[in-house]
Amino acid sequence: MTFKTENFSAMDEIDKKILMQLQLNAKQNTKEIADKVGLSVSPTYERIKKLEQQNYIKGYVALLNGTKIEKSIIVFCQISLAKHSKELMDNFRKEIGSLPEVMGCYHVSGNYDFLLKVAVSDMNEYQKFAVDKLSVIKELSNVQSSFVLEELKNDTVYEL
Repeated sequence: MTFKTENFSAMDEIDKKILMQLQLNAKQNTKEIADKVGLSVSPTYERIKKLEQQNYIKGYVALLNGTKIEKSIIVFCQISLAKHSKELMDNFRKEIGSLPEVMGCYHVSGNYDFLLKVAVSDMNEYQKFAVDKLSVIKELSNVQSSFVLEELKNDTVYEL
């Protein structure tokens, strides 16, 4: 399997420093970032806009505390489909995309087809999600759920 990396290698060290600064704290203003990467404000602003246009930066978000917003239970669901047709895979993708409890969905290789990251407030909410939303998806063959007991690391920063 090959991955396209030509755009990343075309970036210079300053672009990488800007991306790292934004990952660490996207609330920094352009002047703060400029000071940290050794540029003036205007070229820093232009570089950030270029990185946004080239889709290196997909968006800006606030990382919420799941406990404070009553979404403290994280469940990883290993999903297997009964068949592997394009139609069923597309249907699964569409159905999963519409479920707000699903925070992440990954098509994976191995013993199952998809890995879901689900956030809920309690076991009752997960049971309702599993029965009313997940189990009704066409051609779902198997679901195995693993509940997070302790979060040791959950980083959002890519090393550049």
